[in-house]
Amino acid sequence: MSDTPYIFDASSLNFDQLVIENSFHKPVLVDFWAEWCAPCKALMPLLAQITESYRGELLLAKVNCDLEPDIVQRMGIRSLPTVVLFKDGQPVDGFTGAQPESAIRGLLAPHVAEPAPEAADPLETAQALFAEGRIGDAESLLQQLLTEDNSNAAALILYARCLAERGELGEAEVALNAVTGDSHKQALAGARAQLTFLRQAADLPDVAELKSRLAANSEDDEAVYQLAIQQLARQQPEAALDALLRLFVRNRNYADGLPHKTLLQVFELLGNDHPLVTTYRRKLYQAIY
Repeated sequence: MSDTPYIFDASSLNFDQLVIENSFHKPVLVDFWAEWCAPCKALMPLLAQITESYRGELLLAKVNCDLEPDIVQRMGIRSLPTVVLFKDGQPVDGFTGAQPESAIRGLLAPHVAEPAPEAADPLETAQALFAEGRIGDAESLLQQLLTEDNSNAAALILYARCLAERGELGEAEVALNAVTGDSHKQALAGARAQLTFLRQAADLPDVAELKSRLAANSEDDEAVYQLAIQQLARQQPEAALDALLRLFVRNRNYADGLPHKTLLQVFELLGNDHPLVTTYRRKLYQAIY
């Protein structure tokens, strides 16, 4: 017996109910098989996969011919595997022998309604919008999601990042403080790191002034560090990581090891799976050892 309601075993006791009656509501594919039939066993998972893909618009009944000789005789089954499609109480199509997926779907196409497309997950959509820089659209979607569930940790963290991008740092911190549990610990740490960089950047000289200082003295450690913070606040992590690593290599004790601490904060902000984190974590390791 399958775990899904769309796939079930049929016997002489329930064939009329499960196949004939059901077929007035949804098309029913009937798979006639036997334990000794190798092609049957090869075909069965493909039929199950196809049935599942229709998400309830198609049913699959399995008939073990060794156990159900009455149905075999009634349906005139002469070879295995045999697959018959029932609709409105009648067999309307079918095939014998193993068939490729394309052929089976072609047989089903005139008789089975295509399932409605699955609704996109609103959180995944918001994450994609945020990644594209469409902060306002992501924020609007997250507001709707949080209206329905104001304890959704992942939504709260992303919402806070949207607020932070708009400069609403206080509101962003309120959103982060509402996050409970440890399941999103890394994402929460990353969002808090973003707030830290944005707050620091607000009190620093502007980018043009810092670049001018570096043009005059490329070893101005303070200007290098402050420019890296400005770059982080402006979503330029690669430039910031490169500058912080070079500063660490040249002067790892600057401000009590601040370049190293900040590199680790950036790793939290981007997340362990980010390619920049993989690259610069390795470079940092090489620089230390």
